[in-house]
Amino acid sequence: MGRAMGESDKTPRRSAKKARCAIYTRKSSEEGLEQAFNSLDAQREACAAFILSQKHEGWTVLPTLYDDGVRSCGARRWSFSSRRLRRR
Repeated sequence: MGRAMGESDKTPRRSAKKARCAIYTRKSSEEGLEQAFNSLDAQREACAAFILSQKHEGWTVLPTLYDDGVRSCGARRWSFSSRRLRRR
């Protein structure tokens, strides 16, 4: 009787759906990239921390780093949705 509505010992727990997360970072210019820790590193670190905070939801960060060598300023870029990661 002390249970909340809908709670039951027989209710199966939902398992977290696994999500493999890619981190996309960008910089408008090459200024500051020579620094040991630059804005791209900071962006990746912040995103990785957020993904880690969602570990209970089944999120994991993909370890692979990829640099297409294209600056974001004035360059024609694919939309992020076209950069789909495929399972290997």
